[in-house]
Amino acid sequence: MILFGIPNCDTVKKARVFLDQSNISYQFHDFRKDGLTVEMIQAWLSQVDYSTLINKRSTTWKQLNDHERQAIEQQDLTLLCQHPTLIKRPILQYNKQVLIGFNQTEYQHLIQSNLS
Repeated sequence: MILFGIPNCDTVKKARVFLDQSNISYQFHDFRKDGLTVEMIQAWLSQVDYSTLINKRSTTWKQLNDHERQAIEQQDLTLLCQHPTLIKRPILQYNKQVLIGFNQTEYQHLIQSNLS
């Protein structure tokens, strides 16, 4: 199980607390420190819609110029790797399943269905 995000994000913190309190072992992958690859994003996109993955409310999105925004909207994954905070957080990847954001019920269901 891998949890992707940035450590100072409040939603990522909630997910980490839930996993820790549930005694679920996971690896934390920091978008900024550990980076992202096009292949990682493509794997997520095999499970979720592109519009679900992009965070247009982020500060990073607001700082992009029109050309960069258009490129992101046209699924320029290389540019997305360069600006990882454009991706909604956290991303929980487990057995090729992907959850975007933190919803305790969804996390519990994913974990229970895969551990039983």
